[in-house]
Amino acid sequence: QVDLVESGGGSVQDGGSLTLSCVARLPSYRPWCMAWFRQGPGKQREGVARIDSDGNGGYADSVKGRFTIRGDHAKNTVWLQLNSLRSEDTAMYYCALGNYPVCRTFVPESSDGSEFAHWGQGTQVTVSS
Repeated sequence: QVDLVESGGGSVQDGGSLTLSCVARLPSYRPWCMAWFRQGPGKQREGVARIDSDGNGGYADSVKGRFTIRGDHAKNTVWLQLNSLRSEDTAMYYCALGNYPVCRTFVPESSDGSEFAHWGQGTQVTVSS
């Protein structure tokens, strides 16, 4: 059984920072691709960033330069550092896990998340101006 548990969300003001964490509980040690998605009020879910278990990351253009994704394969944990937050970053943020090859073709802006078999419950990020 695979479980993903996110934490770290909260409320900040414009320009603030948060760090989100996602811990994956896996039945066995394996390579993976993990990603963060978000869904804002009245918006569709969108991909934000991804990282594979070798540490190769990628970002949506909307967050490039502001968000940083890191991962630790031994701990099956990924972190998303959110800097220079804006009101449009307000959303529920979800962690997702898929097979390692997913990261090679994953395009955050065009993904509907179907590449990822496992999802966390989400953590809320609220940015106020």
